[in-house]
Parts: sequence; C-alpha cells; structure tokens
Amino acid sequence: MANPSFASFQPGDTVPASRVEITVSARNLLDMDTFSKSDPMCVMYTQSAGTKQFIEYGRTEVIWNTLNPDFVKKFTIDYFFEERQELKFELYDIDSNSRDLRKHDFIGGVQVSLGEIFGSGGKLEKNLTMKRGPAKNCGRIILKAEELSDCRDLVTMQFKGQKLDKKDFFGKSDPFLVFYRCNEDGSYTICHKTEVIKNTLNPTWKPFNVMVRALCNGDYERTIKIECYDWDRDGGHDLIGEFTTSVRQLSAGSGASNHYECINPKKKSKKKNYKHSGMISLLFCKIEQQHSFLEFIQGGLQLSFTVAIDFTASNGNPSQPTSLHYMNPYQPNHYERALRSVGEIIQDYDTDKLFPALGFGAKIPPDTRVHHEFFLNMNPSNPYCTGIGGIMDAYKRSLHSTVLYGPTLFAPVVNHVARFAAAKQDGTEYFILLIITDGCICDMAQTKEAIVAAATLPMSIIIVGVGKEDFSAMEELDGDEVRLSSNGRLAERDIVQFVPFRDFENESNVVMSQARLAKEVLAEIPDQIVEWMKKRNIKPKPPTYQYTMRQQSMPSAPVVQHPSQIYR
Repeated sequence: MANPSFASFQPGDTVPASRVEITVSARNLLDMDTFSKSDPMCVMYTQSAGTKQFIEYGRTEVIWNTLNPDFVKKFTIDYFFEERQELKFELYDIDSNSRDLRKHDFIGGVQVSLGEIFGSGGKLEKNLTMKRGPAKNCGRIILKAEELSDCRDLVTMQFKGQKLDKKDFFGKSDPFLVFYRCNEDGSYTICHKTEVIKNTLNPTWKPFNVMVRALCNGDYERTIKIECYDWDRDGGHDLIGEFTTSVRQLSAGSGASNHYECINPKKKSKKKNYKHSGMISLLFCKIEQQHSFLEFIQGGLQLSFTVAIDFTASNGNPSQPTSLHYMNPYQPNHYERALRSVGEIIQDYDTDKLFPALGFGAKIPPDTRVHHEFFLNMNPSNPYCTGIGGIMDAYKRSLHSTVLYGPTLFAPVVNHVARFAAAKQDGTEYFILLIITDGCICDMAQTKEAIVAAATLPMSIIIVGVGKEDFSAMEELDGDEVRLSSNGRLAERDIVQFVPFRDFENESNVVMSQARLAKEVLAEIPDQIVEWMKKRNIKPKPPTYQYTMRQQSMPSAPVVQHPSQIYR
C-alpha cells in the first residue's frame, strides 16, 4: 500500500519549501504602566489562504517590566517560496491573566511578509505603529528567521555556579542563565532561560530540556553563548559574566572540559588583575532522539475521543431562542459548532469511528434524580455513537427527553474517561475528552483533584466554554501559566486546554471560525501525547498501514474496557 502521507495530496497542491523559525525582539517600547515598565507579549497572525483576514497563530511568553524584550518562545511556520505569506505582529502590555487581548493595552504592531524577512538576510527591523490615531514612536520590532534543520535530538542539561560575583547591595546575587544560538552572520538569538535562584553566589539550577536545533540548529559545532545575570525586579538585570561552548563540547558531560570561567567583558577591560566573575560547571548532559507525534500515529496509536455536554439549567430552556441549546433551523448552535469543529479532526485518527458521548447535569426519565454522567444516546448498555454525525443526532434527541437541571460537576466525567485511560497505558491508545460547557462549575476542588490524577494517564482534556459567563475558573484549570495542583500535589503535566467560544462566534465565515477553533483547542494535543510517551519511555512502533479495528486489540476483560459495564 502507498504511504498514506500522500493520500490527500492532489496535483497543484503546494509543498512547503522548508520549516522556519521566527524569533521576536523589540526595543524602546511605549511604557504603558504608571509605576513600572510595560509587561510585553507578542502575538503573531497569519493570513488565511485566499482572504485578507488575519488569524492568530501564536503568542510568546510575557516578559515582565521591560521595554526591550527578547522573547524566548519562537514561531515555527512552513515557508512557501512561491507564495506571499503575510504576517502580522502585535505587542501588548499584559495587565491580567485573561487571554482576551481586548483587556490588555496595545503597544504597537507591524505587518510584513515572510519573504521580506528572508530578503533582508533573515533579520528585519521595523517601526511599530498604532492601529489608529496620531502617529507616535511606539518602538521597533526585530524579526529574525532561520530555516530549521530536521534534527530531532533533545538535550537535557544541568549547571551549577561557584563563587559568582556579588551584585546586590543588601544581599548576594539572584543568578540565572541565558542561552544564545550563534547565527550565520555572527549575531546571537536567545533560545533558553533558566529559573532565577535568589540570594546565592553558588547556585545549582534545575535540569532542563531544549531541542538541539534550538541551541544550534542541528550543527553540533556551532557556538553557543551562555550569559549569567543577576536578576533585578526593575528588569535591569546585571551581567555577571559569560562564556561560549558548543553541543559537541557539552556532550562530553561533566568534567574539566565543561568547567567554565564566567568572564565579564567590562571588568576584564578595566582591571589588570581580573581573572573571572565565578565559575559555571556542567553537572550532566544527555542527548537523545525525540520521537514525533506522527511517528506514534503511523505506528498505530489510536486517539479515543469522548465528548461530554453540559445539560445544566444555566444554559436556558432549549425551546427558547435565548438558550445555548436552542436548535435554530438555519444555523447550528454553539454546542454543535464546537463539537463538529473538534470531532471532525479527531475522528480521522480512530479507525472504528465509534465514540462514547456523555451528558451531565440533567434529570433522565423515568428517574427523577440528577445524573452527572449519562449516555447521550439514552442506551443504558452502549454509549457509543457512530461518527460525529451519530453524536450530533444523539445530542439533538436527548434535548427532548431530558430536564436541564444542575449543579455543574466536571469531576464525574473526567473520572469516567480516566478509568479507561488507566487500563490502556501500553502506548496503543490515547484518550481525549472534550467538555462543552456554559462555564459555571460547582466542584472545582474535586475537578482539580481529578485532573491532577489524570495527568499521569494517557489522557488530555479540551474545554470549550460557550455563552457569556465568567470563565476564570476554566482558565485556572488550563495550566499554561501556572501548573495545576490539588491538595499540595502538582500535576505531572499540563493536560487541559481551555478556549472560550466567544472568541470565534462573531465571524461571518462559520467554516473559517470552526477551523480556527479546532486549531486553537487541538494545538497542544500532539505535544501532550509525545510528553506522556516520553515520560513512560514508550517509543513508536514501526509504521503499519493495515486497517485494524480497535476491538481486535482490546483486552478480554470487558469490565473496564466497555463503559456500559460500569453502570450494571
């Protein structure tokens, strides 16, 4: 059989010339804060094919209290030589934890093409401009682009410092390390920062992982510059010293060859007897190949998709047009759009196309009690729906036979899927739970506990919030900024992705908005899968292109594998 990667390729389709990485820096930004400097973040937008519309592609980290940020997070994108790829970059001063950009101060933006960056030698510097109003000096943005190598090696390292210079008047120093990749023109691009260790001249930083291509773009001999700084609250970090090395040298591990003098150039030029500003030593270095999401998929990994739909009364009476569950004959409601956006992509990675579908927060006849996990198709012995169309049909029918009630509890449906994930930890199956809700949650503590427990399992959770409710609780469950914890236990990894549907509902092109929603909520899934496999030391199996029903690989114990057994 032919390689399936060519199955969808059609004559005339465009093949990317290469994969490129874009690094963003800025200088002399507008100061938007009264008592400190701005806290900038950069958002990159790409232009939809055949349209003038820009859609969000990604965001950098926030760098606190600076007008001259060098963002560590990169934007990786396919480069098409024969296309004009318009990009837009916007910088914001971040004032809260909200993902809604309207709640933050716009600093300035710029629109460029990817070809323009490469045409400038891979580095482009431009003035930032305001969206409207009188022209003002908003600062400058610096964009660097470099073609990525195919190297998938991952390096794990740990460093310590000894007898570093004292920089603080009332204390010692608060040291951290910054790693830079050397570019072909001799300039440097930031690629990693360690954590800050407070008040010490002898720090031992935590081990960290970084892709080899981020450090040196796959060239083991390329120079890496490492700077050691003393952290200052006002953002004016003081340089303690610097040194250079390479991945080849680091790969030798701990020893004399990786024991570095930390040199401060200014001190060295002024003091005749200057030796160094302390020593930085490598404690260990391990390099290993990083397997990709597609390698696991081609090796037969199945994505098992479960949907859970909120049937609580806060959604409104389904017979009324104001309800989030209202069935408009002319357009799908938000629950339908969210379900189809995500489900139509995930279903391609599940060979049997049979999906468990759950509801929660409703009374189910003839029982008068509230059910916090019930089968959407109302079949007490079989929760499976055939394809996304089957889930949609079950959802519509269930609205006529349920009484919306409450409260809104997430923990039961999270624990429901977690039970099956716990029984399939051999790397052959990964479980994805989509929860669509109006945002009110009444069991936050229990939900956090369930998610922290599920983080050890082959499982991810997508939450799509519909309606106008306050979604701050949902944003807390999404551990992008602060890793979720429960009862003092930190989640092993971030498995929750939350997206408010309202960010996509006002677009005139429904198909385009659904595509954007799907991209937003599914973007983290491949990395979450690879991370779980890596932590369990599971490697992808050799590619197999034979059609295999999922049931053929199921264990013989149906008490765990078949959801209906739980309720018998």
